Parts: sequence; structure tokens; C-alpha cells
Amino acid sequence: MASVALRQTPNPSAPAGARFSLPVEGMTCASCVGRVERALKAAPGVRTASVNLATERADITFAGVPDPQAVVHAIEHAGYAVREETTELAIEGMTCASCVGRVEKALARIPGVIEASVNLATERARTRYLAGVVAIADLEAAVQQTGYTARRLSGETVGSGDREAERREQEGRALRRSLLIAAVLTLPIFVVEMGSHLIPGVHQWVMMTIGEQTSWYLQFALATLVLFGGTSTCAATARSAPPASPRACHLS
Repeated sequence: MASVALRQTPNPSAPAGARFSLPVEGMTCASCVGRVERALKAAPGVRTASVNLATERADITFAGVPDPQAVVHAIEHAGYAVREETTELAIEGMTCASCVGRVEKALARIPGVIEASVNLATERARTRYLAGVVAIADLEAAVQQTGYTARRLSGETVGSGDREAERREQEGRALRRSLLIAAVLTLPIFVVEMGSHLIPGVHQWVMMTIGEQTSWYLQFALATLVLFGGTSTCAATARSAPPASPRACHLS
């Protein structure tokens, strides 16, 4: 499983003189507005800053490469907060850790993205960004530019992912139970058939107690239970798995 979190750094490819509008929480009066404006104007790279108490937003224009994270730190240092949002995307097409790295870097380069974390096992990307600065379409476009497909996860999709994990766990329990039963049924076959190689008296004991023909019938019955029990478990797994799933058994 590959899962790494990247925090945003200033993006040299972003246009100079970019303008952002950030939601600022905690302001209650004109003094609050003044403190936030002074903090923003003191932040590196900020050309102008204007704060509106009614809309609770700060409009910032950068003189050079935009660094939203720097202005967020300035607002937080002044005693206020910038609202953040988190979105989870389903990423299709990733096959290795290099794919994870490319997607994370593409998301982290978006101005306004605070943190991007991609999980290869679940094929999901979790992005934390500044509200009002980054749109879902920006995230999807950044992923698509790297050659992968991004799709926003709805509540129903997330729930289906939880159900899929639960189903896998149930399949795992069923397979472990089948393995245990198969081992218990196979042990008598091994003892009766191979025991004489280890203890010469075992073969003579079998002949005197149950007889050779009965021993064959017993081994046949136990082996049949093992084979048919494993096949039924495999068939159940194949029916529950998606058609293209590698966990689906191919029965002939």
C-alpha cells in the first residue's frame, strides 16, 4: 500500500499577480478587519489585501508567485481562521507508487491546496484545500492532466466502499474456515496413507482394524469432501466478486 501526504509549496507555474478570495472566520468588528488586513499586507508576496466584514472574505492580490499557505498562516497568526474543505476522489489507472507520486504532486501544485494524500490500495485521493479558492473541477482537471481519471466520491459511493470492505472481510473469514475444515479432513488421509512410511506398524494396524478396502472408501469420502467444499467456496467468491475482479475464480 502506498499512501503519502504532500503539503503545498509555492507553485512557480502559477501566474504572477493572481488574486484569491479567502473565507475568514472569527471576525466580529471593524478592528478585526483591520488586524486581518495588516496581517495580510505583511505577508510575503502580497501586493494588496481587502477584507469585507459582511461577507467574511479577504481578497488578496499577489505581486509574484502566489503562496496561499503564507496568507493562511498570517490570518491564523492574527487570531482568526480560514475555512477549509476536504474532498475525496476516486482515481482510476494507478498501478504503482510512481503513479501515486504523480497524482499527489499534481494536486499539491494547485494554489489553495493544503494537503494531498493518495492511497494506491483504495485508489482514492484525499485533498484538503482552502474553501472558495479551489473547486472540485480544478482537482479533477489536475489529475486528468497526469493521465489518470478522477471522479468525486458521493456519500453513496463512500458507503459502497465500506460495504465492499465488509464483503471482503466476510470472504476472508469464509476462506479461513474452509482451510481449517480441509486441513481437518485431510489429516486422516495423510495418517492412513503416509503413516506407514514413518511408523511401520501403522499399515498393519489399518489392515487389522478397518481393512484395506474400507480404508480406500474412507479416504475417497474425505478427499471428496475437501474437493467439493473448496469448489463451493470458490464459486461463492466468484459470484460475489465483480466480473473483472482478480478475486473471481475461474471454474471449468
